[in-house]
Amino acid sequence: MSSPAVEVERLIRRFGDDTALDDISFEVEPGELYGVIGPDGAGKTTLFRILVTLLLPTEGTARVLGRDVVRDLWHLRTRLGYMPGRFSLYPDLSVAENLGFFASLFGTTLAASRDTIAPIWGQLEQFSSRRAGALSGGMKQKLALCCALVHRPEILFLDEPTTGVDAVSRREFWELLGRLRDEGLPIVVSTPYMDEASRCDRVSLLQAGKFLVTDRPAEIGRQYPRPLLAVRGANVLGLLGALRRYPHAAAVWPFGEALHYTDTRPGVAVEMIIPELEAYIASAGLTAVSLRPIPATIEDAFMWYMAQAPAA
Repeated sequence: MSSPAVEVERLIRRFGDDTALDDISFEVEPGELYGVIGPDGAGKTTLFRILVTLLLPTEGTARVLGRDVVRDLWHLRTRLGYMPGRFSLYPDLSVAENLGFFASLFGTTLAASRDTIAPIWGQLEQFSSRRAGALSGGMKQKLALCCALVHRPEILFLDEPTTGVDAVSRREFWELLGRLRDEGLPIVVSTPYMDEASRCDRVSLLQAGKFLVTDRPAEIGRQYPRPLLAVRGANVLGLLGALRRYPHAAAVWPFGEALHYTDTRPGVAVEMIIPELEAYIASAGLTAVSLRPIPATIEDAFMWYMAQAPAA
């Protein structure tokens, strides 16, 4: 059996009195697309900077490709591909010049690496003479991914690669990641976008430096611990206030045009909850309201687990 691509055990990172990572443990399997999902400030970038040998942990251990990120950093750096969250290439250099420069840092050339980056380079080649700073957001991200792959790394770390990118470019970027994963490249990616979690093999939900839950995206939704209803009505604000005052309401969150209502009673059938809730809503003077049971999404699960987490 192959060793994990990443092994993290009891990892802690403090900055003065602030704890950015608090007792993090997880593994990434070979060929796995692993997502770290959480909002800004959750600790994602700190975790990635430790894993790519740019930051020392305060406590705990982290191994990548079987090597310790502290003791073996010089051995590891040539084997890693890293794409930081902020665009960090040279804006005054052309696309081709950026790629050539990063290839030379690792003792290779663009020509030698063409097969590795072919799916992405095919979209960039027509812009090879354009300055990197003049590219669109989506093309900048693809160029950054090319530069991270140009030396044929054995593992890829991507820190919020699609932040600020339009929806079409986000979808195309994740399709590229899927192809790389299918070719056997382990990928660890962080994102604040819950909809991207479903594209990962497994995800960890990160909040305030702690992992709230780790599992396959579909399993996280299936394990939602309470009955969940989608509630729709003409007076959304009135409905939101009424539901949050209901004695059995565990949580009520807006999701687009609907409200997601979570009941406090785990053992009560949803068929019993609906008529009770309908009667309560009617007594509040709200009409034209529909209720239906729904499966939980990963966003529902994240908000639930975040609400249950003890205050720091």
